Amino acid sequence: MLADHLLELFSTDLGIDLGTANTLVFVRNRGIVLNEPSIIAVRRTDGAVIGVGREAKAMLGRAPENIRVIRPLKDGVIADFDTTQKMLRYFILAARRISTGRRRGWGVERPRVVIGVPSGITQVEKRAVRDAALQARAHEVYLIEEPTAAAIGAGLPIHEPGGHLIVDIGGGTTEVAVISLSGTVYCNSVRIAGDEMDEAIIQHIRKHYRLLVGERRAEEIKIALGSAHPLPGEPRTMEVKGRDLVDGMPKTIIITAEEIREALREPVMTIVEAVRTCLEQTPPELAADIVETGIVLTGGGALLRGLDRLLQQATHLPVRVAEDPLSCAARGVGKALDDLELLKKVAIPA
Repeated sequence: MLADHLLELFSTDLGIDLGTANTLVFVRNRGIVLNEPSIIAVRRTDGAVIGVGREAKAMLGRAPENIRVIRPLKDGVIADFDTTQKMLRYFILAARRISTGRRRGWGVERPRVVIGVPSGITQVEKRAVRDAALQARAHEVYLIEEPTAAAIGAGLPIHEPGGHLIVDIGGGTTEVAVISLSGTVYCNSVRIAGDEMDEAIIQHIRKHYRLLVGERRAEEIKIALGSAHPLPGEPRTMEVKGRDLVDGMPKTIIITAEEIREALREPVMTIVEAVRTCLEQTPPELAADIVETGIVLTGGGALLRGLDRLLQQATHLPVRVAEDPLSCAARGVGKALDDLELLKKVAIPA
C-alpha cells in the first residue's frame, strides 16, 4: 500500500485521446502538452523507430524503400499492435519530458493513464489498447468512450438526468451519442469520418482530372476548400499539383470549392443519416430534452465549413460547434483524470 502511495505521488498522470488521425496528451495540472499526428516511421530491417508524429507525417509518400510510414490505428482502433505500442510509448515519454523537464530515465514514475476509445470498440480491441499502454509503462489504465470524453470536454452537464446529443467526428469514425446521467443511452458509430473525406477528394481528382494526389495533399485541399453547405464568398479555387495518370508527368490543375463540396457529399450525408438514425432511436423523454439542448459537434471533422448548417436543416434542431472541437476529447479525459468520482462513473471495463 505504501509503495502504491509513493508511486502515485511521483507519477505524472496522463489523459490520452488516441485518435486515428491525431493523438493528444493531457498532463494533470498542465493541460494538453502534446498534439501530434498518429503516424510512426520505422526501419523495415529491424523495426527501429525513425520518426513519430509530425516528423513521420512529413515522410508520407516520400520515404525510401527501407522505411515504412505507418498509421497504426484504423477506424479508431488498433490495426498494428507493435507499432501502436511504440508510438504510445514515445508520446507518453514525450509528454513526461515536456511536463517535468527531464530528458532521461523514468525513475519510479509510471503514470496512471486514461484513454479515450470509440464506443463500438470490441473486447479484444479494448484489451489491445490497454496492453499497449501497459507495455508503454503505464501503471494503471482506464478507458472512456470517446463521445463521453468529448461531451465532458465540451462542458456538457452529462451527470444530470437530461439528454445531450454529441456528434464526434474524428479521423476514422463518427460517433453520434445520446448521453444522460454520465452514461451512453444510445450510440450510432459509423466508420466514415475525416479519412474517408480525404479519400473522396483523391478519387474525385483521379476520376475527373486523371491526376494522382497523396493523402497529405487531399487533407490540405479539404482544409482549404472543403464545405458541407454553400457559403458566402464562393467560388474559391486552389492550385493542386500531382502526377498525371496518362503520361506520368507532374501536372498542375485548378479546383473549386463547389466541386470539392460535391466530392464530399457522400461521406457528409452518411454522417447526417447517422444523426437521423440516432434521433429515431432516442427515447421520447430524452428527445424532448434534445429539442432544447440541440446538437453539439466535436472532433476535427466538426471544423468542416457549413456542416452545422446542413445538420440544422436536416434535423430542425439547434446545432453548435464546440469550442476548439479538435481537443474536446483530450480535455474530457483530462477532466476525468482530475476527478476520481467522475472517472469511476464514466470508465468502461477493459
